[in-house]
Amino acid sequence: MGHAGMAATAVRYLRSVGTRTAVGPVKALPRPELRCVGEDERAPVDPGEFRRVLGNFATGVTVITAPAADGGTAPAGFACQSFSSLSLDPPLVVFMVGRASTTWPRIARAGAFCVNVLASHQGALCRGFAVSGGDKFAGVDHEPAPFSGAPRLTGATAWIDCAIHAVHTGGDHLIVVGRVRALGTEDGGERPLLFHRGRFV
Repeated sequence: MGHAGMAATAVRYLRSVGTRTAVGPVKALPRPELRCVGEDERAPVDPGEFRRVLGNFATGVTVITAPAADGGTAPAGFACQSFSSLSLDPPLVVFMVGRASTTWPRIARAGAFCVNVLASHQGALCRGFAVSGGDKFAGVDHEPAPFSGAPRLTGATAWIDCAIHAVHTGGDHLIVVGRVRALGTEDGGERPLLFHRGRFV
């Protein structure tokens, strides 16, 4: 039975049990007007106040690293608080990076990255990766992660080795989704490094 025959049978059944059915074609509802949000309709949120209030949410601290790409010799890395698990099946994680980041294009070219979850004693290491420019890996012990070859930082409490799965826009940031290929933890039981109200705790 084709779609038309199935539809006719359904209509006959509905009428037989007393259900009202439409006579003739159903008129579509008017489509809503699509337009941009006007400046006078935006909620006025002061950037400083936004940062202060959101700073009450304590976060873990990571360093996202990537192997050298396009013939380069130096790996890439930056400190990142905006990291989270996303999906169990398939295993996905996500981090956010500013659109103006000079490190992100190098990670994008590599196509893979390693998330290093920092331990409580690694605040100075985090500060080193939070600055722009210079050799961030100078004097930093690391070894290649098994899938990506990105630096796996010695002393980190956990590491997650990923391929870039998708990239989405999110205001002044990019939302990077990674497909987990390998991961592990250190056996020392070290507490993680936390960031709260503008300082490490």
